Amino acid sequence: MPHTSQPVGRRERNKQQKLERIVAAASELFAERGVDDVTTQEIADRADIGAGTLFLYAKNKGELLLLVQNSTYAEALEQGKAAATAITDPLDAVMAIVRPVVQCNRKQVDNGRTYLREIIFGDPEEPHHREALALTVQTEAAIAAVLLRDGRASAQQAATRAHIVSAIMFVSMAATINAADPVDDLVQEIRDQVQVLLPT
Repeated sequence: MPHTSQPVGRRERNKQQKLERIVAAASELFAERGVDDVTTQEIADRADIGAGTLFLYAKNKGELLLLVQNSTYAEALEQGKAAATAITDPLDAVMAIVRPVVQCNRKQVDNGRTYLREIIFGDPEEPHHREALALTVQTEAAIAAVLLRDGRASAQQAATRAHIVSAIMFVSMAATINAADPVDDLVQEIRDQVQVLLPT
């Protein structure tokens, strides 16, 4: 007997539509003014929902930022992984993964830095925080896969180096001293550090 998918019920459609309105409202307001200058009430108003309903989807503004940023991070990671497949040099392939992640994080610098802070210090029990942590794990796995290609590193060495690359990337993006740096300068700074890490 063939399996037929059940149509999505009205309640689920309404939940999905509310979520889409929340993401759109938060994205627009965060892009316009930065996460620190936007209130949850403003997001609820723009999404045309009550503040109580908003907190059913994200319990605070940090979780809302994670909700918004996670999708762009995921897209950037997929873009980087696709670019890295055609590159044979390990350093260039690693940086092909890193660059789009840096670019998406720097679209609005303060939001990007707050996003990183939420990943590090947020509540891992919250679903959007768990999703962000999963993205960092996927980033490290993609970098480790690149470092394994030439057979010069064991799986453990590749995983350790990928973890260090991730730390370099996160610290470089979050550092106050780099807040005004353009993407190209930041990527070059990360590249210079990663180059020292990789075997020659």
